[in-house]
Amino acid sequence: MLERRAMFCTKCGTTVNQEMRFCPKCGADQTAVAGAAAPAAGPTTYDYKVECKPSYSYAQVVLQAGQSIRAESGAMVAMSPSIKLTSKMEGGLMGALKRIVTRESLFQSTFTAHGSAGEVLLAPPLPGDVEGIELNNQSYMVQASSFLAGDPLMSVETKFGGMKSLFSGEGLFFIQIRGTGLVLVSSFGAIVKRTLVAGEKYIVDTGHIVAFEDTIQYTLRKASEQGWLRSVVSGEGVVAEYTDPGTIYLQTRNLQAFTGQLIPLLPTQSSGGFRLGG
Repeated sequence: MLERRAMFCTKCGTTVNQEMRFCPKCGADQTAVAGAAAPAAGPTTYDYKVECKPSYSYAQVVLQAGQSIRAESGAMVAMSPSIKLTSKMEGGLMGALKRIVTRESLFQSTFTAHGSAGEVLLAPPLPGDVEGIELNNQSYMVQASSFLAGDPLMSVETKFGGMKSLFSGEGLFFIQIRGTGLVLVSSFGAIVKRTLVAGEKYIVDTGHIVAFEDTIQYTLRKASEQGWLRSVVSGEGVVAEYTDPGTIYLQTRNLQAFTGQLIPLLPTQSSGGFRLGG
């Protein structure tokens, strides 16, 4: 198990430096535990539930004393007084540049329960669903806009998805999450889970991908077997064909298609107002 560098007051849970003799908050003598490591990071499992599924979902995460969860900036809806928030730029300058190209927040927030258990409510910016994925020494590829929160001990890296990702409309980069622990992903619309067995194939419109296990391979192809023209006029165009064992998480709505429906309704200089209907 990893050790934390900080020390915590054994009485109230406040973070204290190693050279401090007394806790700055409650005044408890720290000499009896000087040089000791901080308490364990908490249980490896999280007490959480997702409410208001599937249209306006949020995650209620109960943290035990000393336990933390990392979330996207702006994801917090509410929290208990015992929850302390810290925010920092993950990965330094290069990490910040990668997060810019994936349209993620430059900073990520870490919520930690100090002294006693507490809850934090987390929600995505768009109306839609939230799903918890329990990783067990696994790796998932997650759409950049779909990562909501996760265990801070897991590896979170921005990965180049290849040129096929650009042509598929998914964007050039994914977030690769590796390790053991909880990941919370979000969607536009409801989340649908599909698990593929060996040799099974599954075809997905590229605008509906939330996350997939990286044991799964995928290729891009035209939606219709009758040719590119039929694929384009069908409104589908390019689709992703997934194969090999693993789990895929899909969203029932496509944000790009939704915004395309809204654009004709937006006010223009000539109209001066919203236009409804055809």
